[in-house]
Amino acid sequence: MAGRVFFFLQHATYEPAYQAGSMGITAAAMGDDVYFVFAFEALRQLVRGGFGLAHSERERTEAARAEGLNVPTPARMLEEARALGAKLVACDTTVRICGLTPQELQGTLDEVMGLASIWRLTEGARVLTL
Repeated sequence: MAGRVFFFLQHATYEPAYQAGSMGITAAAMGDDVYFVFAFEALRQLVRGGFGLAHSERERTEAARAEGLNVPTPARMLEEARALGAKLVACDTTVRICGLTPQELQGTLDEVMGLASIWRLTEGARVLTL
């Protein structure tokens, strides 16, 4: 039974990005409506192209193992989930706190919306924070 799934992302290093990307693409492939809600470091790294990059020796080792297993990078999983209908969104206030504007996020995000709108969309949904 399809539903809605929200991934609230604050962190952008390899491990949390991998978890969000792999679960998100799986949920999207299974027919769920998937929303990735970006905030703070996850939002900044998404904008800079650094989402999912390894930030420690352990993460570099894990990323190398994943590459050896032909596992897509977290950024690639986001792209593939998006191609399956997943939405990348952020709260307008958080965007401004991060020093960004909604206009400069066009193309990077599917939508910048108010927190009340995000809150309403989570009703009855599965919600995960990473």
